[in-house]
Amino acid sequence: MDTHDASTPPPQTPARPAAPVGPRDSSRTPRFAGAASFALLPLLDAVGTADIAVAGVPFDSGVSYRPGARFGPAHVRESSRLLRPYNPAQDIAPFAVQQVADAGDIVANPFDLDEAMEQVYQGAKDLLTRAGRLAVIGGDHTIAYPLLRAAAEEHGPVAVLHADAHLDTWDTYFGAPLTHGTPFRRASEDGFIDLSASAHLGIRGPLYGKADLADDARLGFQITTSEFIEEHGVAAAIDRLKQRLAGKPVYISIDIDVLDPAHAPGTGTPEAGGLTSRELLRIIRALSDQQIVGVDVVEVAPAYDHAQLTGIAAAHVLYELISAMGAEGSAEKARPAR
Repeated sequence: MDTHDASTPPPQTPARPAAPVGPRDSSRTPRFAGAASFALLPLLDAVGTADIAVAGVPFDSGVSYRPGARFGPAHVRESSRLLRPYNPAQDIAPFAVQQVADAGDIVANPFDLDEAMEQVYQGAKDLLTRAGRLAVIGGDHTIAYPLLRAAAEEHGPVAVLHADAHLDTWDTYFGAPLTHGTPFRRASEDGFIDLSASAHLGIRGPLYGKADLADDARLGFQITTSEFIEEHGVAAAIDRLKQRLAGKPVYISIDIDVLDPAHAPGTGTPEAGGLTSRELLRIIRALSDQQIVGVDVVEVAPAYDHAQLTGIAAAHVLYELISAMGAEGSAEKARPAR
């Protein structure tokens, strides 16, 4: 796919078609041929406006261990070629009930983190003038901060569901206040997050100290660990999350390392003992009754992937999120008051 600056609208935005334009017809063009937009969807420039815009952010200058997530958007798009238009698990044709389009990539300066975050924020804001909601492919998790900034300006403080092996609420790395390990601390401090309704999912592995947990609670998060799911089951985790998020505008941020490395080896900071792909997809499907106002899937690093395992998992995660966003009444509930 030819990438372009998603934050720059075309000179003349075409009129939106009367009915949603879906993926290109794979009975006429093989799925493996041609440019890879997400799920072979039309480009945003071709349809003018959309209910959901899929955008990549090829940026990984905020990582603390393995680099490479800058190549994540292209990898996930390539891995999404086999996605089909009907989702039987949610009984929805997500590209028929809403216009979903690929907006290309938001350009972010790889040498200046502060400038990059401002570019991501401005790119997201610009896209929200042409799309009701965003589904973003990272990139490293630093990008969640400007995306939450944009979402909070639309909806007020949002309930964040953050699926990850790590808390990402640490204070600094090497004195840097904004990295892929700190976005939710900064977003909480800056008022982007609903402190009474946010949650982590899939947290596991060693921490720097017990104080990390106390800090995290103060910043507004309830934790559902991988150990909780192992002991109590997925259904109990779903109930716990839905009680926490109920009635609030929800932003879902998924670090692919929430999955066990057996399911997602292609990531920068893998941790043993994670969720299976099946468990994560089941949890997402259960959230189709929530007011989902935006989503991201981040930290796919294709250099460490094997046979597109991680890319395919990430593509299916985003497909299920888009399906959940298309559930009856979901778009209306998620629309900000003007």
